[in-house]
Amino acid sequence: MAYFVTGATGFIGRRLVAELLDHREGTVYVLCRGGSLGRMERLIEQWGARDRVVPVVGDLGRPGLGVDEGWTRENAGAIDHFFHLAAIYDITADAATNDAMNIEGTRNALALARALDAGCFHQVSSVAAAGDYEGVFTEEMFDEGQPLPSPYHRTKFESEQIVREESEVPWRVYRPAIVVGDSDTGEMDKVDGPYYLFPMIKRLRDALPKWLPLMGYDLGDTNVVPVDYVARAMDYLAHLPGRDGEAFHLVNPEPQPVVEMLNLFCEAAGAPTFATPIDRRVVGPLRRLPKAIRPSALISGAVRSTPVQLALGQTVGRAAGIPPEVLAHVNFTAVYDSGITQDALAGSGIEVPPLDTYHRPLWTYWEDNLDTSLVREKKIRKALEDRYVVITGASSGIGQVTALKVAQAGGIPVLVARGREKLEALRLTIELRGGTAHVFPCDLSDLDAIDGLAKRLEDELPQVDFLVNNAGRSIRRSIKLSGDRFHDFERTMQLNYFGAIRLVMGLLPGMRERKAGHIVNISSIGVLTNPPRFSAYVASKAALDAWSNVVSSELFSDGISFTSIHMPLVRTPMIAPTKMYQKFPTISPAQAADIVVRALVEKPHEVNTLSGTVGALAHTLTPKTAFRVLNVAYHAFPDSAAARGADGPGDAAEEKRMSQQQMLKSLLKGVHW
Repeated sequence: MAYFVTGATGFIGRRLVAELLDHREGTVYVLCRGGSLGRMERLIEQWGARDRVVPVVGDLGRPGLGVDEGWTRENAGAIDHFFHLAAIYDITADAATNDAMNIEGTRNALALARALDAGCFHQVSSVAAAGDYEGVFTEEMFDEGQPLPSPYHRTKFESEQIVREESEVPWRVYRPAIVVGDSDTGEMDKVDGPYYLFPMIKRLRDALPKWLPLMGYDLGDTNVVPVDYVARAMDYLAHLPGRDGEAFHLVNPEPQPVVEMLNLFCEAAGAPTFATPIDRRVVGPLRRLPKAIRPSALISGAVRSTPVQLALGQTVGRAAGIPPEVLAHVNFTAVYDSGITQDALAGSGIEVPPLDTYHRPLWTYWEDNLDTSLVREKKIRKALEDRYVVITGASSGIGQVTALKVAQAGGIPVLVARGREKLEALRLTIELRGGTAHVFPCDLSDLDAIDGLAKRLEDELPQVDFLVNNAGRSIRRSIKLSGDRFHDFERTMQLNYFGAIRLVMGLLPGMRERKAGHIVNISSIGVLTNPPRFSAYVASKAALDAWSNVVSSELFSDGISFTSIHMPLVRTPMIAPTKMYQKFPTISPAQAADIVVRALVEKPHEVNTLSGTVGALAHTLTPKTAFRVLNVAYHAFPDSAAARGADGPGDAAEEKRMSQQQMLKSLLKGVHW
């Protein structure tokens, strides 16, 4: 069995190739432009399939895809399945681009498939081929006289028409709905579909309290499916016997109301949600009106008109980054029947997961990897471009996302953590996105290893412009249970304090010589609020704060400065062992990384939250009251089972503490209790 795949570097294409490698035998030939061979080689490395994936140099815009005629003759009759995925999947693309990629690209792919005498040509189309069809659009339907409102809709229709009418080899067509990220990891490679709305959701989260209800309007239905479902279904359907000449709808059998979808992402982000007092139940009788005068049709027509599109581009487009073309096609007029596909997949275990089971990974991945709202600022790009930023603890959490954002801004993250494997995976991710990163594994609790790291950094890099001391260890245990655990204090001091200052001291000579350098220490809100059970952790962070404050005055004339970020509770692997934190108000690693990036650029002496400032003032102005409140917290939030050395849950009195816990969580958000 042999395969030929166009668009293998694309989002769906990468997943399809992975499915073929995992579940099928034989060689996978992938079309690749000459200038993209390096990227393809990195993808092959990621797939771990150097012996099975073979790049074939060509170009979508040339006849026969520009593939060498000798190669074509040599492989004629050997390709069982020809998958054509290379196309434009972007509602905002112009007509010329759509024509070149979707129409001419399909003709060129068909010509190569014919020359290869391929067993079957698999065309990845889209539900956009149904245009603005009103009602149920089945898999057996195609040309129903449907309106095609944009170049994208038109070229999806016409490219499928070319396959149906001109293909000289057997064919199958796949029409995915809006494809979003992986249902498990959330992985996505570009902003499209609902992702255009995510920056607006982020702004709502940052500006408004979560409990504030917002007024919404019933925008109709949409249909989204995760990429892993699309790739698995395509692989399975492509290998079913006797299904040539059919189209398959890779859609959610249950259309999703747009507002419900939006509210799921608002919930994942921690933003307020939208209520729709006027929904389809209220306006249902209006459907009896002629289509041309229905409110939904009038609104849709107005939004798609040239004057309104221009106005939206200058307002919503600039303020929220939402292309006006997206607002013109926010919902579907058709309902896509997928009965044939569902019957074909029966018994395979391949099903569309409900959106409410994977909306959180989608949001988290976008916020960590695709949100460019911060790094688009000119001052941030100017400050970080081509600068070397050493980040400790870069294999996960705050450090990992900070590295991604530094790379987005044109900086060069230098990745430091104990394990090489995760750092290499992060480096590969950054390089696949066009950035540069360096990997320096190091055990940051080993002072001799840190000395070696500092020497390597100075020897192997042109310079170190920034250092982010992010690696850390947290221990939550009361002093009552710490009598025989003095090593808890030694371990936290070793990593959080001694390791951090050892690395700074190793890099100081180079910074002094260049008269420039900035160090960002990820401290803790606990330094300001002194929460119980964190004596080991808070003391180590306070020591680093104090050391940095003293040294700042000595290094001021050398152009070297420090920032201490008193970070609130962040949803990272470090807090995962404390199960009660799952119900605490936390910020995401991406929110924390935004704070770090701003600190790198603006170089403030401290970054504090309101809760931290209030806590510090309370200790200064009314220390006895502060300790009384903290003692309430001490009794309200007991030691975890792990800290007590027990296997079971907390004691039975925990239920009675719920009201006190809720009060304290609300009183000082972000504090580690």
